[in-house]
Amino acid sequence: MKRIGIICKSGTPEPINLLRELLPWLEERSIEVFLETEAANHLNIMGYPRHKLPGLIDLLVVLGGDGTMLSAARLVADSDIPIFGINLGGLGFITEAGRNETFDVIGRVISKDCFIEERMLLTTTIYRDSEVVAGYTVLNDVVINKGALARIFDVEVYIDDRYVTTIKADGVIFSTPTGSTAYSLSAGGPILYPTLHCIAITPICPHTLTNRPLVIEDTMVVQAVVKSGSKDTYLTLDGQVGFPLMVKDTVEIKKSSHKTKLLVPNARDYFQVLRSKLRWGER
Repeated sequence: MKRIGIICKSGTPEPINLLRELLPWLEERSIEVFLETEAANHLNIMGYPRHKLPGLIDLLVVLGGDGTMLSAARLVADSDIPIFGINLGGLGFITEAGRNETFDVIGRVISKDCFIEERMLLTTTIYRDSEVVAGYTVLNDVVINKGALARIFDVEVYIDDRYVTTIKADGVIFSTPTGSTAYSLSAGGPILYPTLHCIAITPICPHTLTNRPLVIEDTMVVQAVVKSGSKDTYLTLDGQVGFPLMVKDTVEIKKSSHKTKLLVPNARDYFQVLRSKLRWGER
């Protein structure tokens, strides 16, 4: 791990303040750092456009929250580069360490006192009149929901070309195990151990209360067809990218051929993470 790329959460001073301490620390250990342009500008040093980082580095360090980690995962989705996150945001389910652990855990990462945890990605393809109009790769989830007005609409769901049901709801979430603790959890979906091989389908406020979350194998391919009466419907990717859908559009969701590789400290216990983040056992 001699060439490290760093990207930061934008709009807050904390990542820049941490960088002022971290950069000389890494230089002392003969680590070559490739800093994204936006953060580099704050320090008046040379930076690199985000899209060029994957071709320059062995490891990507993220200073921010889960949102910054999600964008980083999409950035290196097809390059096999491991990611390590320092949580400077909120809950931080996929940012592995807190601010006060920075130097200890990065030291362990450099000395390879950690392991790589592979997380599945979803590939999403949008078909309109049988033609591909867009495609995305996500780490957390794919969501079909309404725009400004929260009205019930219909989505026909097929799995491996077999009709499953028509979901009448405010929306529907298709999530990876990593994404099971994000929007899907808020909508009543199950918590899935992050290295499982499956896809969760979670209706958002379903009109039919028996439309419950469904977990399927990651070898299956899901098709979601937007039905009539579904004006102002949007596809949202990882809560960060949006795409407007039209009636009769088909959204295909399946496991990506690529995986996100998260560097995890050897001492990490996922169940302890759940207890801490979700405050299990507290009154």
